Amino acid sequence: MAKIIGITGGKGGTGKSTVATALAFELAKKNKVLLVDMDADCPNDHLILGIERKKIKAIYQRIPKFDLNKCSKCGQCGTVCKTNAIVSIKGNEPIFMQQQCNGCGACFLKCPAKAISWDKKEVGWIYEGKKGRMDFLAGELKINEPVSEIVIGELKDILEKKKDNYDYILLDTAAGTHCDVISALDYTDMAFAVTEPTPLGRHDVELILRLLAMLKKEKKIILNRADIGNKKIIEELAEKYNTEIAAEIPYSKDIIKAYSNALPIKSEAIEKIIHEIK
Repeated sequence: MAKIIGITGGKGGTGKSTVATALAFELAKKNKVLLVDMDADCPNDHLILGIERKKIKAIYQRIPKFDLNKCSKCGQCGTVCKTNAIVSIKGNEPIFMQQQCNGCGACFLKCPAKAISWDKKEVGWIYEGKKGRMDFLAGELKINEPVSEIVIGELKDILEKKKDNYDYILLDTAAGTHCDVISALDYTDMAFAVTEPTPLGRHDVELILRLLAMLKKEKKIILNRADIGNKKIIEELAEKYNTEIAAEIPYSKDIIKAYSNALPIKSEAIEKIIHEIK
């Protein structure tokens, strides 16, 4: 069974995906590795690595279907819709805006006339690809759809069937601590939080460290652009959360060039992180 590693971060732009892609590529030289892009709102691992993705599955979400012949025009369905996907005024037929619907089912339960049944809408896709010896999997949410957790849930279902085929599975999560990040990190054995030595970097990575502590996950910090800010504020944070800085990646023009040319970055820090994983 694979060891499942999360690469995460409290804010965007810290280099989370850059680190995840480099780790997966290097690990795959001697191991069976699957990289999973779980940032369904903004997947970019395939761009960083120059992977041509192949769509393998569409993802659907349930939505209400209104039988206006049964509708009593009571207006109650709209009163329980927390995403304002239903506009209902007593005495008028409800107006349904499906892009705002998250499929919660409150309207179905509330309708006294039983005029609501279920339909579905396409909300995203699953892709696969390959880079060298490394396998790749990604989820992507359709533009303007509100619930990325559906995509993450589908990815996790696929991983349940695939995980015995790999030595390591790396999950590149979205930035932040919202529901799809929690869902992804809850599936991991350990996680690396990527940050930078700035006040904002410190603030946001602390949110991730607190989340990982609540999930009872083994956690370590990767300090990117380690030589351009105040490293001490991250060291103090590591001590506070009883963890360590697993590796420091310096600011480097070579890394920028590799990133710009769709190549995995090379750094002594990546080798150090691989040692930590093993």
